[in-house]
Amino acid sequence: MSWKHIRGDLNCAWPGAQIAVMGPQGAVEVLYRREIAASKDPDKTRQELAEEYRKKYCNPYLAAQCGYIDEVFEAVETRPKLIRAFRFLKQKHVDSPSKKHGNIPL
Repeated sequence: MSWKHIRGDLNCAWPGAQIAVMGPQGAVEVLYRREIAASKDPDKTRQELAEEYRKKYCNPYLAAQCGYIDEVFEAVETRPKLIRAFRFLKQKHVDSPSKKHGNIPL
């Protein structure tokens, strides 16, 4: 639910996480519309393309390779990982830039 580009401190995922703007079904409908319509069995083609898309683009390992996810770990490891993260961030302090001007009435 967060990522590095919006200043997330730690970004982790479970192995089954789906990291994508839209789900595989929606993406396939948009990207492969013509192929699906032209196939003899559109449902089967849609399903196969969605599975291929899921494996290729919607996994957390690709996001981790790109640096968007810090770590991929099993769900049973979540509690200790969260405790360690909160301890790490407990003393965090961020200096925000001062305002250059106030809100003027318009």
